[in-house]
Amino acid sequence: MELTGRNAVVTGSSRGIGAETAVKLAHKGADVVINYPFAGEKENAEQIAQKIKKTGQKTAVIKADVADFKQAEKLINSANEKIGKIDILINNAGITRDNLLLRMKEEDWDQVIEVNLKGVFNCTKAAVKTLMKSDQGRIINLSSVVGITGNAGQANYSASKAGVIGFTKSIARELSSRGVTVNAVAPGFIKSKMTEELSGDIVEKMKDSIPLGQLGEPRDVAEMIVFLASKKARYITGQVINIDGGMAI
Repeated sequence: MELTGRNAVVTGSSRGIGAETAVKLAHKGADVVINYPFAGEKENAEQIAQKIKKTGQKTAVIKADVADFKQAEKLINSANEKIGKIDILINNAGITRDNLLLRMKEEDWDQVIEVNLKGVFNCTKAAVKTLMKSDQGRIINLSSVVGITGNAGQANYSASKAGVIGFTKSIARELSSRGVTVNAVAPGFIKSKMTEELSGDIVEKMKDSIPLGQLGEPRDVAEMIVFLASKKARYITGQVINIDGGMAI
């Protein structure tokens, strides 16, 4: 398998895109650390770990809030101890606190920036020395189509995901000489627990904004992440790949 012998950390991997990515990495031969941010996600995280164990790969479940540097550092150090020195970092953890700017609270801005952007910095900073020692170091960051296009009611989220793009390109320049590739994926509207709770009218409006006329699925994003983590993507770095059904055309 193309990722045999590789070790990966996927932040925010107790559900959605992160969970799908973690399982697909394992199916390709990687050992994978599952990360969750708070006690309420522990059960989900352990269920994902059980799926990984069924593939025959090693796994570990580690609680850490990536917005806190000390916790992010502990996550990476624990991963190195539990599954071996990591080769692949997937910065997937993210939150939303949507509202129009006039109604947005300062804490809603701060929380989104701290998790979505500072969290990427924290985990990358904590992992970079280990990744530089790998012969196939990979960092894949989760941005969003709204980090490119913007979106009313999501100034905080859009700003955080635009920041991830700038961070990705800068760190790709810094680490290229050490053989570490750094890329971002920018999902559009992806089926999730949140979209399942939306009314039919809202979902139809979402579909109308997508040239392909349908929502994406977590596996659509996970497949690209796994590709970017593999040897097949050895000559790709500093790129932002949209997985959005054409929204950003």
